[in-house]
Amino acid sequence: MYKCSECGYTSPGFLGKCPECGAWGSMEETKEEKKTKSVSKTEIFKSKGSKPLKDVEALEDERILTGVSEFDRVMGGGVLKDSLTILTARPGAGKSTLLLQVSNILASKGKKVLYASGEESASQIRQRAKRIVENISDNLFVISTNNLVDVLDEVESLDCDFVIVDSIQTFIIPNIESRAGSPTQIMESIHMLMNMAKNESRPRAVFIVGQMTKEDSLAGVRSLEHAVDTVLLLSGETYEELRILSTTKNRYGSTGEMGFFKMDEKGLTSIDNPSEYFMTERENGRNVPGSALSVTREGTRPIILEVESLVSKSFMPYPSRVSEHLRKEQLFTLISILEERGEVPMMDKNVVVKTTGGIKLQDTASNLSVIVSIYSSLVGKPVKASSVFIADVGLTGELKVCPSIDVRISEARRMGFKHIYVPKNIKQESKDLVKLNHIMEVLKHSIEE
Repeated sequence: MYKCSECGYTSPGFLGKCPECGAWGSMEETKEEKKTKSVSKTEIFKSKGSKPLKDVEALEDERILTGVSEFDRVMGGGVLKDSLTILTARPGAGKSTLLLQVSNILASKGKKVLYASGEESASQIRQRAKRIVENISDNLFVISTNNLVDVLDEVESLDCDFVIVDSIQTFIIPNIESRAGSPTQIMESIHMLMNMAKNESRPRAVFIVGQMTKEDSLAGVRSLEHAVDTVLLLSGETYEELRILSTTKNRYGSTGEMGFFKMDEKGLTSIDNPSEYFMTERENGRNVPGSALSVTREGTRPIILEVESLVSKSFMPYPSRVSEHLRKEQLFTLISILEERGEVPMMDKNVVVKTTGGIKLQDTASNLSVIVSIYSSLVGKPVKASSVFIADVGLTGELKVCPSIDVRISEARRMGFKHIYVPKNIKQESKDLVKLNHIMEVLKHSIEE
């Protein structure tokens, strides 16, 4: 660093003439003084010795509900005080919006919250808060800096309960000589935040925003995901209102839970009844060919899901099979079962399959509904009104029992379905259950004449 002896102007390189005062030969080399506290690379947890596991005090009762039902569900029932959570999504998906909403709710409950942003100024955050938050709490503090040490100092000064870091790739530790977003900076920052969150004398909940790569994965080294307690993914197309919050890792809950939100000008709103949301409302209960309903399970919650199919004649040697929400191998298998066991010619037919809402069909309980929707589109006849299909299909064409079938049946009844198609070998007996053994029976029974 070079400093002008006349006016105090500083420059990273030597200059013959000071651009500030115009003096010649006044630039003298000086050693830069860093006004930051000493930070060691990779701080070590202070051990208090071992003790029996049964004597360790668990913080399970310290969960705090945010009031955003879908967010609490994905988190495993609320936020733990000594937890470290990272949230990633595509640009514009709403990750900063979601955390700002959650921050204000927690602050309104008397918790001190610090929102640290390395991407936006305090004024920009205030403008967004005015749009999505009705009443900004006095306990919500904001700091705009990319110096993580300054953020930690502010946390200690305010004695915060919750900390939001947006985003981790923009923050630096000044005494580490590497650029922001480098593996060293990211991992050292994570270790400092981890030590702060898991301090036994003063545990804190830390939420971190992580940028996403063009391959739709968390930017940075893989060790980043291993270090944190929970990894959240907010997915959804920017031109659609639906947002899906899921978790790929959760030390305090299930990794299969999904939360559904609707994005509008006022931010993200929880969809508390996704079954109703994912069913297409048609006038006078009119059914259309190519549509069939199933009950999929996301985490612990069953959801009514609509499967739509379009079958058309192919004029090419090889017909196309297209599905954005179903694995191509799985689609090929189901079409083969329909052709061989259902005696339906499909060799010259193009098939397109999708789901409403864009949920991927990973649950085997939806296989029967896919076959029925393809057949319905092929013959040009709709499925009978108030029907839902809950069964896996074997290569023999026989209906197979899927996991948690009792829960799925209860959800179908809650939504008012009168014809629930299930495998014949289930133990339940009821008038609304249509118990069949083979897809041939299902196709003959479920399609309107």
